[in-house]
Amino acid sequence: MARSMWKGAISFGLVHIPVEMYPAASDQGLDLTMLDRRDFAPIGFKRYNKATGKEVSWDDIVKGYEYKDGEYVVLTDEDLRRANPEATQTIDILAFVNADQVPLIYYEQPYYLAPGKGGDKVYALLRETLREVGKIGIANVVIRVKQHLAALVCVGDTIVLNTLRYPDEIRPTDELKIPGADSKAAQVTDKELQMAKALVEGMSEKWKPQQYHDTYREDVLALIKKKVAANQTKTLTEPEPEEEKPAKTNVIDLVSLLQSSLGKKPAKAAASDDDDDDEPPPRKAKKPARDEDEDSDETPPPRARKAPAHAATHAGARRTTAAKSTTAKTATKTAAKRATAGKTAAKSATAKAPARRRKAA
Repeated sequence: MARSMWKGAISFGLVHIPVEMYPAASDQGLDLTMLDRRDFAPIGFKRYNKATGKEVSWDDIVKGYEYKDGEYVVLTDEDLRRANPEATQTIDILAFVNADQVPLIYYEQPYYLAPGKGGDKVYALLRETLREVGKIGIANVVIRVKQHLAALVCVGDTIVLNTLRYPDEIRPTDELKIPGADSKAAQVTDKELQMAKALVEGMSEKWKPQQYHDTYREDVLALIKKKVAANQTKTLTEPEPEEEKPAKTNVIDLVSLLQSSLGKKPAKAAASDDDDDDEPPPRKAKKPARDEDEDSDETPPPRARKAPAHAATHAGARRTTAAKSTTAKTATKTAAKRATAGKTAAKSATAKAPARRRKAA
């Protein structure tokens, strides 16, 4: 169990409720140690005497208030308690107000209040009363050496003391350039408002705090684990140069953004605006004609247009018929020449035969 950081009582009217205060929040940030970049040794800080330069232990350290240059009034914890015993030991409720009347900007740090010895019944009485009337208690409380304005809020079965900022601790917004309700540059149309409300309604759900967690811390721890696994524990990662992004001067189309968020197609006007932002794609240049032998392995030859199937069939038939006709004519002429030559040779042989027979006789 956590150790209580404050013990006292809640006081309203003549009622005193003994309570103990416990921290309600814990810091889950990354605990990074400062190192010397030359040898990666941890950096330490010493508490030292500014007059002698010697280190001072915690047991020899006391607190003091500088009332003039170089002169201090020493104050112990007992001195601080005796200054106003009631203020340092009492959560004094000053008033009860509606919770919605206190802006969230005033809330600072939460603390749990648990009943002290013998205080269960009066603790429960205050808790149930706050729950029934729907109000919060505004109180004064001194924590350590500072008095705080505080709100007592009923959260479940626990009374939570949430310290509040004083009005003079809230910075004014006068110097901020915040558009007013009547600003022409920030006028919102009914259509934009209705679409924004529809988007909010679509994203509305019950409060489930368990589903939210520090994803950035998880990512950094994953990066640390990755660097350890890669043996890059001593590697200094330098930032990369940032690329300058071109400034956009066009007016944002809220209707288009809202429609896109709602899962609808953006309006035509918005689409034209988006087109103006992007550069048009470069036109494809026609490829220069190349010789058949040049770059034949790298660039495929251009495809010829395909003729229709029926035209290709007729053309092929015509080419086949013409080839057959030419072959037939050539064969006929050759056969005619051979026949004529044969007849001539036969006549010559017949004419010479009687002469040979006469010589023989």
